[in-house]
Amino acid sequence: MIKPHPLRGPNRLKLGIFSTNADGGLAITDVPERWLASWNDNLTAAQIADRAGLEFVLPIARWRGFGGRNKVREWSFETFTWAAGLAAATEQIGLFMTVHVPLVHPLYAAKALATVDHISQGRAGLNIVCGWNPKEFGMFGVPLVEKGYDQAAEWIDIVERLYTSHEPFDFDGSYYQLKQAVSRPSSLQKPRPVTMNAAFGGPGRDFASAKCDYLFTTFSEIAEAGRHVADIRERADRKGRSVGCYTVAHVVCRETVEEAEAYYERYGVTMADHAAVDAHMAGKNEFSQSHDRNAYDLYRQRFAGGAGSYPLVGSPEKIAEDMIHIAVQGYEGIALSFVNYTQELPFFCDRVLPLLERAGYRV
Repeated sequence: MIKPHPLRGPNRLKLGIFSTNADGGLAITDVPERWLASWNDNLTAAQIADRAGLEFVLPIARWRGFGGRNKVREWSFETFTWAAGLAAATEQIGLFMTVHVPLVHPLYAAKALATVDHISQGRAGLNIVCGWNPKEFGMFGVPLVEKGYDQAAEWIDIVERLYTSHEPFDFDGSYYQLKQAVSRPSSLQKPRPVTMNAAFGGPGRDFASAKCDYLFTTFSEIAEAGRHVADIRERADRKGRSVGCYTVAHVVCRETVEEAEAYYERYGVTMADHAAVDAHMAGKNEFSQSHDRNAYDLYRQRFAGGAGSYPLVGSPEKIAEDMIHIAVQGYEGIALSFVNYTQELPFFCDRVLPLLERAGYRV
């Protein structure tokens, strides 16, 4: 009998680290301490998070970068093999893989995902994305799919059927045609590992409502963050399902608010990799539905600081307070990024987690 996946655990507010597999993490900056994403860096960060009791490690899927001085995110580890390596070196944390549906066949994904689930003893998870960057897809000679979430629905249906079918089966869909498909072993989690999708637009939210366990979404200000949760819950209710809502934030945690804000200004404004920020924002604005349109005009620093995610900047007390406010809005978890995970995560865990425990959001 395997343990429940960490995302099914008792903490009211689940926490994880995001984008350690990619150069820079989510920050687009020239500071010398910027994240280089070596394998040893990734291993150390995952083990820090594991020992601290965080629930998950979530990678991005990236095949080419955004240019600039550092060719930001051009260096990134492929997520199935990355998760397998971390699964063998951790004990309790969830290991997610992020997959671009049009670029990875569901038969391959089912085999790879089940492999990680066995290595981790039931701690695997899958982040299903359809992709937005035509330059990346051009590397594969694959066009962006107009109705990507229709393809994703077929894709995850095939994965689930591969795990639950006792006999080889044929599949004749709009996007996939399979003959006598079979995949063993199936995942340890039943009927499949936990799944998530990151989406801001309606089609992505409808897909998550129908097919996923969790949805990641962004917001511009905490005060209005709850409307996104309400929208997702309404979509899931119409399908007779329950879908947990998570968000993403970049963290600058220091002894004082003033110290944190000064560092945020340094790495996110003064020493931002501006050419890469411009390329990233332009591509996201044109091809992606991951953010509120106003965010591109109002929050340039947030894109340099953490890919447009919400900034948790301040003292441990200020950050714990903000995280509790996010939870009150209905969010069950937050994926966190740092300029340098191994340097900053220990302080965050030592100082912020006890405050969340005392407030009743973690045990």
